[in-house]
Amino acid sequence: MRMVDLIKKKRDGEALDKQEIEYIINGYTSGNIPDYQMSAFNMAIYFSGMNDRETTDLTIAMARSGKMADLSAINGIKVDKHSTGGVADTTTLVLAPLVAACGAPVAKMAGRGLGHTGGTLDKLESIPGMRVSLPMDEFINNVNTIGLAVTGQTEDLAPADKKLYALRDVTATVDVMPLIASSIMSKKLAGGADAIVLDVKVGEGAFMKDYGDALKLAELMVNIGENAGKRTVAAITDMNQPLGLAIGNSLEVIEACETLKGRGCKDLLDVCLFLGSHMLMLAGVVASGKEAVSMLEDALKSGRGFAKLKEMVAAQGGNCETLENYSLLPQAKIKHEIKAERDLYLSRLHAEQLGLCAMRLGAGRATKDDVIDLSVGIMLNKKVGDFVRKDEIIATVYANDEERLNEVLPDILNAIETSGDFVERPKLIYSLVSKDGIERFSLFTNVNR
Repeated sequence: MRMVDLIKKKRDGEALDKQEIEYIINGYTSGNIPDYQMSAFNMAIYFSGMNDRETTDLTIAMARSGKMADLSAINGIKVDKHSTGGVADTTTLVLAPLVAACGAPVAKMAGRGLGHTGGTLDKLESIPGMRVSLPMDEFINNVNTIGLAVTGQTEDLAPADKKLYALRDVTATVDVMPLIASSIMSKKLAGGADAIVLDVKVGEGAFMKDYGDALKLAELMVNIGENAGKRTVAAITDMNQPLGLAIGNSLEVIEACETLKGRGCKDLLDVCLFLGSHMLMLAGVVASGKEAVSMLEDALKSGRGFAKLKEMVAAQGGNCETLENYSLLPQAKIKHEIKAERDLYLSRLHAEQLGLCAMRLGAGRATKDDVIDLSVGIMLNKKVGDFVRKDEIIATVYANDEERLNEVLPDILNAIETSGDFVERPKLIYSLVSKDGIERFSLFTNVNR
């Protein structure tokens, strides 16, 4: 078997078999296949595509390129949730405790933020003392003991993906559907979950800007998961505006706490209830979405969800007092309020631009090596479709550098558009993709409520 022959085969539109795909992934991971040949192979996929069976074989080979997490010691059906990335997407910090409080074990392997998208690990590290790199035995024990743990992905988890992604980034092959799907799903399969709930973001603040592309990606990932023996569903949700109100690490911890206390952003909560309902169904806790949402709402109202977050933070060394006394979290020195100059409606909140502005303030990374400022960011007071009275605060910008604030502020203002006329609230949840097909929704908020 020669790599040059496999490149030619894929270039000419032929399907590769499982052994050929394994040869390529194992050879590239070990260093026997050079970057220039793998670049040619990626470009051949760009032009010729891959069928569902090839994409599944590619994903499984990537997942098996390193250690596969063994979570069999965790009691119950383990359901993982993955978001394709967005702005003010604080779902894990709200969703995981609520689902765990309802009896489904949540063993979450999370990542860090890059660019305009935030990372769960960075948010959790805003909490003093919080450990987000747990040994596997402690990770499993915490899930069995309290039902919930969040840890970083280990370096030996799907190493083929790390190597391939770095290559795709510099060879114009990032936006190749089979490679996008296999990159996401290889980490999910290697993570050891029994079932997977995917949150595919669509809109200007998401990787997928077009609904049609988001739908294709969702269908492809569901097919991969199901073909690999994992129950998988994918929700397609809006990212044309930030999901929650907080953009920035400690700010998002505060928002998660406020949401679990029943005072948070409705959009954020609705998406969490929707995703959580499917996690509970896949975990076998309930049989219907209506029953699942009722159970999640009870966990919210009773305070069991917030109590579960505190349990997790305590178990991982974090200071639980910060979840009640927010002044103990990292604090920015400068607070700049943006107020309405007249009565108006918010007509657009450009998610990607606001995410990039928060990154430039220091809340995110332009490169993987950047050090972030956990205290800075943007806190919105309103969402698209909301009415704002004259002199009411639209947003507050938190910064630690006056010069940087003055540089970023004009772009924040440009990202907030207003209108004197009534503005309809945008759709929040578009559709759900499962092995049974596509279920489309017309409501603006949670379809199960």
